[in-house]
Amino acid sequence: MKNDLLKFITCGSVDDGKSTLIGHMLYDAKLLFTDQKEALELESKVGSNDGQIDYSLLLDGLMAEREQGITIDVAYRYFTTANRSFIVADTPGHEEYTRNMAVGASFASLSVILIDASQGVLLQTKRHVRICVMVGIRHFLFAVNKMDLVHYDQARFQKIKKDIKVLMSEFDYKTIKVIPVSATEGDNITVRSGQMAWYTGPSLLQYLENVNVSGEDENVGFSMPVQRVCRPNREFRGFQGEIASGEISVGDTITVLPSREKAKVSDILQGDEHTQKSSRGNAVTIQLESEIDISRGCVLTKDCALTVGDMFTASILWMDDNSLSAGMNFLLKMGTQQVPATVVNIKYKIDIHSGNKIETDCLLKNEIALCEISAGSSIVFGQFTNHPVHGSMILIDRVTNATAACGVVVQSIARENNLTWNNMDITRKLREAQLGQKAVTIWMTGLSGSGKSTVANALEKKLFTMGRHTMLLDGDNVRMGLNKNLGFGQQDRTENIRRIAEVAKLMNEAGLIVITSFISPYRQDRRNAKDIIGDCFLEVYISTPLEECERRDVKGLYKAARDGKLTDFTGITSPYEIPDNPDIVVDTSQNDIEQCVDIILEKLGNIIKYGE
Repeated sequence: MKNDLLKFITCGSVDDGKSTLIGHMLYDAKLLFTDQKEALELESKVGSNDGQIDYSLLLDGLMAEREQGITIDVAYRYFTTANRSFIVADTPGHEEYTRNMAVGASFASLSVILIDASQGVLLQTKRHVRICVMVGIRHFLFAVNKMDLVHYDQARFQKIKKDIKVLMSEFDYKTIKVIPVSATEGDNITVRSGQMAWYTGPSLLQYLENVNVSGEDENVGFSMPVQRVCRPNREFRGFQGEIASGEISVGDTITVLPSREKAKVSDILQGDEHTQKSSRGNAVTIQLESEIDISRGCVLTKDCALTVGDMFTASILWMDDNSLSAGMNFLLKMGTQQVPATVVNIKYKIDIHSGNKIETDCLLKNEIALCEISAGSSIVFGQFTNHPVHGSMILIDRVTNATAACGVVVQSIARENNLTWNNMDITRKLREAQLGQKAVTIWMTGLSGSGKSTVANALEKKLFTMGRHTMLLDGDNVRMGLNKNLGFGQQDRTENIRRIAEVAKLMNEAGLIVITSFISPYRQDRRNAKDIIGDCFLEVYISTPLEECERRDVKGLYKAARDGKLTDFTGITSPYEIPDNPDIVVDTSQNDIEQCVDIILEKLGNIIKYGE
């Protein structure tokens, strides 16, 4: 095992002693520089550990971590013993920072999961185990910590060990080890403890030095995601990236995905040195004999069964503060590919306690679920179990650019084989020319009673008298027909808006000016609608105040909501999210209908005029 690198993480519930364990291991194994050792001893004297050495200070570097006594961010440490090199990621246990734990787990081959001997297996312990399994960790070491607090009781350890075996029985793992330790006292950390003569196994460090985490040599073929096209001069064109699987040699014929074009390898460079062959894990530059279209995001393959498609099921960890509902749009990043994508369905979520599958239409922060995801264009991917690099993904919020979810591909949904988009000879541009107008969707949003339908109706009449070709889509009318099967929960509201956006897009393709009148209370839904419809989307916010809308109460809905007879009513029992940056704002309590129409028409200006 000498010089073999082991990447592992420490995880578990909050205050289980993860940072203390690793800190004590480094201290006892004399893996600290003299200045680090002296600084630790000095800081411990002025800390909150009664003058005793606080080993967690070696890893908890943030001021907030030291003040609160918890780990917040992932702390990476590199160290080497006589038998092995290590990279450890000390991850937070607090539920609030689960996303940070998932980041640490994504790089590791082995997970050290700490369990407080006085508390046993907790909810966060189970969550961390499920996340580790989801991101591909198959080697587990459970450190039952704080054995000193239970007086090194063997029966207590055996009870926890049994609970661990029950927890792990539903997962497919390769190795598992349970070791009783005391992170503060140093028992079974670097050497066997005399306090627990009943334990005859290795210490934690001894086990880490000798455990075999090498993967099976699976014949999955060669693959390399193209990260960069290198073109320093006219004579040189190389494709750079890290080999994800298999090996490649000069003279081999590779297939480029998704185009499926083929070419022979003429040269391979590792750094600036030419080589005849290279294999998994190496960063290389590959030159080809023939010129074919390859760019960042393409994948070079040989004898590798990857899928080219646009829809798949994925197991995801939802990490955003806002909830996830079907129909929401994101940026999907998979390897070097990044494309728009939609979560089209949440099949079920996982109960952290039991592992049971629970039907749901909404996903909250830190929940794990199986979802169906549709990419905006064809991408290259594989099942995570066979192709970890090509089966790992994250979902990025398109507005904040924050990572909203991480996940892995479970299986492909092969719909592209029987569905093909047909391009017609009569195009939108020809239809617009025939009608003498530019197609646009005027999307009106606002509270019930704000005057949306009245303004929309007056605007359509005005445009009609101007000789424009229009179609008005009213919320109530559409729900009585196309969307009569939808309710008013968040998922149904999202689907309602998605269908309307698709209809509006088709009508724009026909050259029509579309006016919509929908409450559409959620910003994300309106952003999704704009993504579907495109640049010809104008958001009109009817900003009439709630008090005025409630005073009008044309349909008696506000009174029913106030009386508790109506649930999910926007503005009272359900939120309305005001547009961030609408194209047009009108207030029917400050302007009459004709003035509102004039404001909108002035903004439209030449937008709807064809050829100007």
